Amino acid sequence: MEPAIQAAMARALDEARAAAVQGDVPVGAVVVRDGAVVAAAANRTVRDQDPTAHAEVLALRAAAAALGRWRLSDCTLVVTLEPCAMCAGAIVLARVARVVYGAWDDKAGMAGSVGDLLRHPRLNHRPEVIAGVEADASGELLRAFFESRRGGVVDTPKPAG
Repeated sequence: MEPAIQAAMARALDEARAAAVQGDVPVGAVVVRDGAVVAAAANRTVRDQDPTAHAEVLALRAAAAALGRWRLSDCTLVVTLEPCAMCAGAIVLARVARVVYGAWDDKAGMAGSVGDLLRHPRLNHRPEVIAGVEADASGELLRAFFESRRGGVVDTPKPAG
């Protein structure tokens, strides 16, 4: 992986840690253009009481404002968790060139886990997707956060039916 992307993932992990300290799910996102960070954000859904305040959406908004345009076709989005349907839709609409993410999201991920909106063949834009970058570090942040919320009780899947 190229050094700028590794550095961006390190920054995204820092953003995720900051989100956790504030009581939000630890997800961080960074937008990179030409090897430089254009924008970074952490989840703010709890702090802002806004269901759309996911790290990816906030980072895309900040990048668009910084660049003065909505098309981010020369940018890479680096995020600690696989994007959900809302974020994947925003990524496609922003024409992001590439998405790099850490941990897979088996409950809501739309870049290969639950579905694959980012690479859906009927859409007019499909970003390159690179999964699993710093997956262990990203996953551990999420595991620790949710374990602390449950008082140390590990979440186990419930049987169907």
